[in-house]
Amino acid sequence: MLLAKVIGTVVATRKDPGLAATTLLLIQPLHTDRTLQGKALVAVDSVGAGVGEDVFYVRGREASFPFLPADVPADAAVVGIVDHWNVTR
Repeated sequence: MLLAKVIGTVVATRKDPGLAATTLLLIQPLHTDRTLQGKALVAVDSVGAGVGEDVFYVRGREASFPFLPADVPADAAVVGIVDHWNVTR
């Protein structure tokens, strides 16, 4: 799993039928020290996350797993909301 911050939502007037009942979020990947990592991406929300929350996400084939048995065409999916994190060195 990877870490990201939800920075927005995506509104689409037309979606693939497999995405009809899903919410699309714009997420910004993060390093463990909360600095930005790479470019923002769109992810399918499986947990009800909101803008400003830190989340766990997965990429690739695993992105469709939270929606089984539905056939969701997803390359990235939010799979958890971070309640608290503490990094010690």
